[in-house]
Amino acid sequence: QVATYFQGLSEPTRLLILNELRGGERNVGELAAATGFSMANVSRHLSFLTQRGMVERETRGTAAYYRIADPAVYKLCDI
Repeated sequence: QVATYFQGLSEPTRLLILNELRGGERNVGELAAATGFSMANVSRHLSFLTQRGMVERETRGTAAYYRIADPAVYKLCDI
């Protein structure tokens, strides 16, 4: 599990996305606008983070909203 966390944190784009989720859940479009990356790029990284249990996904209508699954991830980021 530790290796999985560090794999998730090893990419600057994923770190930026995780940091944006500190303020609460967001959808892909909101995260893309906030980070300056394309929606496809953000979506790919969110899929990676979701598969590793760091982020949770909830579908509402046609949009998917993402939030942090384990707030302990921020302890690692803050270190």
